[in-house]
Amino acid sequence: MKFLAARRRNPIVATALLMLALVAVGGGYFAVSSVQSVQASEANQTQIEDGNKLYLVGCSSCHGMEAQGTTNGPTLLGVGAASVHFQVSSGRMPLAAPGAQAVSKAPQYNATEVASLAAYIASLAPGPAIPTAEQLNYENADIAQGGVLFRVNCAQCHQAAGQGGALTYGKYAPSLMQATPQEMYEAMITGPQSMPVFSNGTLPLENKQAIIAYVEELQQSPNPGGLSLGRLGPVTEGLFLWTAVFAALIGAAIWIGIKAR
Repeated sequence: MKFLAARRRNPIVATALLMLALVAVGGGYFAVSSVQSVQASEANQTQIEDGNKLYLVGCSSCHGMEAQGTTNGPTLLGVGAASVHFQVSSGRMPLAAPGAQAVSKAPQYNATEVASLAAYIASLAPGPAIPTAEQLNYENADIAQGGVLFRVNCAQCHQAAGQGGALTYGKYAPSLMQATPQEMYEAMITGPQSMPVFSNGTLPLENKQAIIAYVEELQQSPNPGGLSLGRLGPVTEGLFLWTAVFAALIGAAIWIGIKAR
């Protein structure tokens, strides 16, 4: 025992034992992480293969066998997973019929299939990724600042209250009253339809979160006066009141005329 104790007090032996312990811990961590990386890679590859099969059946007729684009549809190289998730999960793609703009409808693919399609397109070329939960967290965002940013960047098309509006050539900016935070974020980073792309260089992450917080506030805000009338402002409200008043006056005049006979 005294012999072993003396050996342990030897600085060379102590250093060797420490190095051995570090090597053992590091080796164990490397082995575990390697297994996890292989499993993740295999799972991702399976998802990509599933997405390729779905793409060939449902998308290749318009976008080409290798997503290179055709006369019926644009290339999907470089659009990223976020664009695929936005278009497919909202039912805009695949198109039901050619038109001025893809219309939101019930999605034709479930969440797993959408993720597989997104993974496949993302594997072809780099592009905007699906936002993370941290990016979509707007709990601490400034709603007032979001309102300012929305009116400067978005209200021209979506209207100040997010109700949407008409554009040129049969296109339109959709209402945001049913839009989810993920849809809004993905739309900002991919620029679907006539919408411009708002990269982080143009609109930083905290500004995107503030806009989302503002739109969420619009979605939840009540209408103290009763009918919202599209929240289009005094012109619409005044027109509605004048129409109601004139309709009442005309009705009264007709009633008086009938009674006078």
